[in-house]
Amino acid sequence: MSAKPRHIPLRSCVACRGKQPKRELLRVVALPEGGARVDATGRLNGRGAYVCAGCAGAGADALRPGRLARALRAEIDNGQWQRIAAELAAAAPGLAQGQGGAGARHIQNAP
Repeated sequence: MSAKPRHIPLRSCVACRGKQPKRELLRVVALPEGGARVDATGRLNGRGAYVCAGCAGAGADALRPGRLARALRAEIDNGQWQRIAAELAAAAPGLAQGQGGAGARHIQNAP
């Protein structure tokens, strides 16, 4: 009897609108107390938005603050935006190589 293939959840990048597996994207979360931050674990409470490695590496050029604020339904001031863009740019190379992001904690080739 063969095993059922695992369901792979897809999410859309808020910058390029491309669909990719959830574990290959970086998550930005709107915090309940206000503001936003990059969620490396993928487990923080709050509304989340996803960014692909290509858009995260491009930083502020690909991801405009208005798109992220609209996706998170939160206000993002300029200081928070600069911090988020820097965190995304720093995390993007590891994610592109399959070493970072929320997907790094899972086995990629499970039987």
